[in-house]
Amino acid sequence: MPRTAQEQITPRPPRVRLAGSVLVMLRLENGRHVRGKLHQVSVTGGLLSMEQPLDEGIKVEVMFHIGSYTVRSKGALLFPMWATKGCLQPFRFLDFSQEDRGQLEATLQTLLDLGVATTSSPETTSALR
Repeated sequence: MPRTAQEQITPRPPRVRLAGSVLVMLRLENGRHVRGKLHQVSVTGGLLSMEQPLDEGIKVEVMFHIGSYTVRSKGALLFPMWATKGCLQPFRFLDFSQEDRGQLEATLQTLLDLGVATTSSPETTSALR
C-alpha cells in the first residue's frame, strides 16, 4: 500500500515491545472498566493484548504505569486483530500533552537503555499508524 506524502516526511516514533509485562486499565465512555496488557507502546499509541476485542472507534481513558511514570490519557481504539490467545487491540492517544509525550518518550528510552524492552520493526506495527 503506498504511503501518503505526510507519512513519507514524518518518521514514525519507535515502537517499544513490552510483551504484556505492563497491565492497562481502559475506562469506557459508559464507565465500565476493561483490563488488558500492553504489548507495544509509542508516544502516539500502543497495542494491547486483550481477552475480547472492543469495537473500533470507541473512545476510552487509557491508564497504565510504566517505569516511574503513570500514563493517563484519552484514547481511541482501532480495529482489533485476533491472536493466538485473545486479540491485539491497537489504540491511539488523543489528548497527549507535549509534557506527557516527553515523559513517556524518556521512560521508554530508559527501558531500552536498560535492556528491559526492545524496539519493534515497522513491518510488525503497521496497525499502529
